[in-house]
Amino acid sequence: MTDFLHIKNIRKTFPGVVALDDVSFSVARAEIHTLLGENGAGKSTLMNVLTGLYHPDRGEISIAGERVHFTSPRDSLAYGIGMVHQHFMLVPAHSVFENILLALENVPNFFNRKKYQEKIQNLIDEFDLDLDLDTPVWKLSIGAQQWIELIKLLMRDCQLLILDEPTAVLTPQEADRLFAVLRRLKEQGKSIIFISHKMREVMEISDRVTILKKGCSLETLNRGDFDESRLASLMIGQDKIPQWQKTLQMSDQVVLDIQGLSVRNERGLSDLDNFNLSLKKGEILGIAGVAGNGQKALAEVLTGLKNTNQGRIMAGDKDITNSNARYSYIAGIAHIPEDRKTIGIAPDMSIDDNLIMKSFKSGLFRNWIFQNKRAIRRNAAEKIAQFAIKTGPDGTPVRYLSGGNIQKVIIARELSEHPAVLVALYPTRGLDIGSAEYVHKVIADGAHRGMSTILIAEDLDELLKLSDRIAVMFRGKLIGYVDPRKTTREEIGLMMSGETPGATT
Repeated sequence: MTDFLHIKNIRKTFPGVVALDDVSFSVARAEIHTLLGENGAGKSTLMNVLTGLYHPDRGEISIAGERVHFTSPRDSLAYGIGMVHQHFMLVPAHSVFENILLALENVPNFFNRKKYQEKIQNLIDEFDLDLDLDTPVWKLSIGAQQWIELIKLLMRDCQLLILDEPTAVLTPQEADRLFAVLRRLKEQGKSIIFISHKMREVMEISDRVTILKKGCSLETLNRGDFDESRLASLMIGQDKIPQWQKTLQMSDQVVLDIQGLSVRNERGLSDLDNFNLSLKKGEILGIAGVAGNGQKALAEVLTGLKNTNQGRIMAGDKDITNSNARYSYIAGIAHIPEDRKTIGIAPDMSIDDNLIMKSFKSGLFRNWIFQNKRAIRRNAAEKIAQFAIKTGPDGTPVRYLSGGNIQKVIIARELSEHPAVLVALYPTRGLDIGSAEYVHKVIADGAHRGMSTILIAEDLDELLKLSDRIAVMFRGKLIGYVDPRKTTREEIGLMMSGETPGATT
């Protein structure tokens, strides 16, 4: 096997943090190489070094035997390295064709539109993708938008494609389609770095797997030399995974009742359309659906961040329709938001302060009109220990934590007031096995205490494992409920695309 990429002894530090420490690994031509590691292991930093966003403090990068030095993403692209990020870099108002054209180099001011359209259409046809060049991006599903990002890189003839959690926004059927495309690209001689936390996918698609831990490259394993348990063991090492057991806790008491809910977005289109849902006391109600089918609007309406155009929301005997976030909080509804870094935290404030953002007026944290710093620090120490949050020195801004530890800070804060209902929007997105299990344990323990959870997730294995019932959404409507003990991933996948093979009431 001939190496296309070789990384040797890469080190990258930030103030007070060693993000990468002596990382070495290689990617062969025509290989799908998976990168595994816990949150904070250094995967994102390493990819940012590879794509020219960060400059390593030391170490070597070689492409096809030639030592290279990247000063910008343009340099990385020039050497054939391209990345499909989790958050797509598309202009929603522009068409598919215009978005792809924007990514190309050296397009003249006066260009032959037909010639470029033919080139792009040939790629679409070659991989049998469902894309119309004239459709505005905002009208497309998340899965279709991901195809655009991939085509942008193929049009630039990238030889190494980096895909960061590419199946996070796909149905099982769409994920299978993506894997077929990746295998086809591999047959054409392309190299692929695949980043995923889903062991099922890693086992299916990987030729080799490299495990990162605490900024170091721990081991590279060939296909046939690893299974799910060995990979998990290497990733986690001596770290303990919390144990929890799910039992059916829900009663017949309805704690949240949504009737005929309709919500329109800023473009006047329906995010929710005559939507009905009931949540029972102690229930973990999973919400399945491809991202962009109304899940975010549902969470925002329930937590007072968005108003409804029609319908009613009852939390017990309280009408919380069109309430604000403060009233929803008083009514006993807690919220784990989708974008933890943008709206889940105050990034430049300390961990201690982030943990009391909803209760800073409480007498527990005040001495008359002044903050009680000792009480705030004591509360933080308790929560850090309880939720196994890995932090830096006291007073460290929360933005310096890894994604998994930021998520733990949010969960610790939201559950500190013992809410009746938790609305969790993609709470384990991008988290490693250990961090995800902490989130699962918190939700399961909450159910034992009578807390009800609306769990909006993209990983069907997670929903099947944790939920008492699963409600499936498609284009702002409730398709139906399924019993996770009696259904399959494939049946839910069909419902996510609008069919109703296994739905119940």
